[in-house]
Amino acid sequence: MSSLALSVVVLLSVLLLMAGEAALSAFNERVLRSRGAVEPAGDVYGPMRWAYPACFAGMAVEGALRGPLSGEVMAAGLALFGVAKALKLWAMATLGVRWTFRVLVLPNAPLVTRGPYRFVRHPNYLAVLGEIAGIALTLWAPITGVLACAGFGALMLARIRVENRALGRQ
Repeated sequence: MSSLALSVVVLLSVLLLMAGEAALSAFNERVLRSRGAVEPAGDVYGPMRWAYPACFAGMAVEGALRGPLSGEVMAAGLALFGVAKALKLWAMATLGVRWTFRVLVLPNAPLVTRGPYRFVRHPNYLAVLGEIAGIALTLWAPITGVLACAGFGALMLARIRVENRALGRQ
């Protein structure tokens, strides 16, 4: 398979998964809002909404130009992406209807401390970094991969501050 074909297939696959997550997030958001969930001020959801898919698009362009480094690196990238996606799914399943793309807090609801939240405060964001790094390796996009991890990582750190404040964790 050519570098271009691989990049297109990987990008379309990632975007399809993203679309499924967006549909679930929208459903959960409607449920949470109907239950009185509040969205804190200062969130970076707007930039995150376009930056996340843009990271993968940029890596696909670089991957189409560079091509995969080797079968082993590509396999390692796919494995990392798979592990990251599994962690994200575990976090999503643990949060249930409380998982959304937005920060929505149900008043008086207890913090979730089971599942991956027993080990890490923000497993979903760790998983997102793994997804980005995994695709960067899969397509061999080291430049845009590093830029995507740094740039989107900065957005996630800002989001974590908003989330922590909204959940009463300083």
